[in-house]
Amino acid sequence: MTQAAARPRLIATDLDGTLLCKGGSVSARTAAALTAAEEAGIEVVFVTGRPPRWLRLLGEHIGGHGVAICSNGGAVFDVRRERLLETFPLAAADARTVVARLRERVPGTAFAFESAAGLTREPQYEALMWGDDEAFAVAPAQDLLAEATATGSAGAAVGCYKILAKHPELDPDSYLAEARAAIGELAEITRSSPITLLEISAGGVTKASTLARWCAERGIDRSEVVAFGDMPNDLEMLAWAGTSYAVANAHPEVLAAVAQHTLSNQDDGVARVIEDLITRATASF
Repeated sequence: MTQAAARPRLIATDLDGTLLCKGGSVSARTAAALTAAEEAGIEVVFVTGRPPRWLRLLGEHIGGHGVAICSNGGAVFDVRRERLLETFPLAAADARTVVARLRERVPGTAFAFESAAGLTREPQYEALMWGDDEAFAVAPAQDLLAEATATGSAGAAVGCYKILAKHPELDPDSYLAEARAAIGELAEITRSSPITLLEISAGGVTKASTLARWCAERGIDRSEVVAFGDMPNDLEMLAWAGTSYAVANAHPEVLAAVAQHTLSNQDDGVARVIEDLITRATASF
């Protein structure tokens, strides 16, 4: 891992457990640090497992900033305008195969699907998260993922850019290992929640892949990116960025993989690093 450029051009930060305090808010210190970064010419991009529909709940906290890479790279969302810009969905056949393999390997798995239209879910997918009880379609996975026929439209989940898989009993990390063994390289599988909930994206689609694409389109080199994270779904991004930090409350796997650590989300760990970056950048001119 390299040291940050004297004047980084982009800050990429996870939200829950990294930037946000408990309850999903941003402290006054963190809000001030984000504003100071942008005033110094450093772009801020939120890179989160949250779907776009959950970003609307954070408008008062992050609405003054520009773009969020959502659903672990599956979608790009304009935070200021609350507008979906781009998605990277799973092929319908791949989504059906993912469901079949995981259902066979781990009976009791229930599925939900995020797409541009919103959330769809199976009846047995317990609505524990924000807005899950507002799914616009509830049906078995095979019906939600059915392709269009000559007499009807495609299933409501076709075009999904994130599959959610939930199990009522297994340990989260054990469930992740079982799912990866079942699905192999067909799709990307990770987790970011303390509950037994897996997040599945199209093959090759991660936080890192979409962030790299975003940066390449703007001529930003990875050495000019500083990234922050706390959970396994952040690992690819933290490995890709020129400089990365794990917050003190991060998952053990993340703490072990990332050399540089900062204080916890509750202690404004991200803000403290940003403040230091701005001070050093200013001193270099």
